[in-house]
Amino acid sequence: MKLILKQSVSNLGEIGQVVTVKPGYGRNYLIPHGLAYVASDENLARIEAEQAQAEQVSRRDFLEARRRASQLEGLSLTFSENAGEDGKLFGSVTASDITDQVNAGDIDFVLDKKAVQLDDAIKAVGEVSIPVKLHADVTIDITVNVESAED
Repeated sequence: MKLILKQSVSNLGEIGQVVTVKPGYGRNYLIPHGLAYVASDENLARIEAEQAQAEQVSRRDFLEARRRASQLEGLSLTFSENAGEDGKLFGSVTASDITDQVNAGDIDFVLDKKAVQLDDAIKAVGEVSIPVKLHADVTIDITVNVESAED
């Protein structure tokens, strides 16, 4: 049985690939789960149209992410936090804090906190470069400067 894969299936193939499988596997698993279509001319045309549309959407998302990255380029944030004499903060600066300060600034989009690639919260005074992932292929660094608050 020849099928066109709608989604990638491990040990079988990638999206849009024409594969030959046993009839039972195709009828009972791949087609009912929406993983494949029967390989007809109509379905080949449909897959090509879906791939073209997905490519167009991906290109648009990439260009939008580059536009957003240009707004964040060279951005430096400063946080004034309570700290001990050894430079350790009593609290911390989190991805949520960074996102809130960026969104309060002069940008025309809302930055999602999931985009801020902060492994652990910042818990010491100093300057840190934080990557912000806006798209799979677009990542930009912003500088976060944490200062000790003056009493």
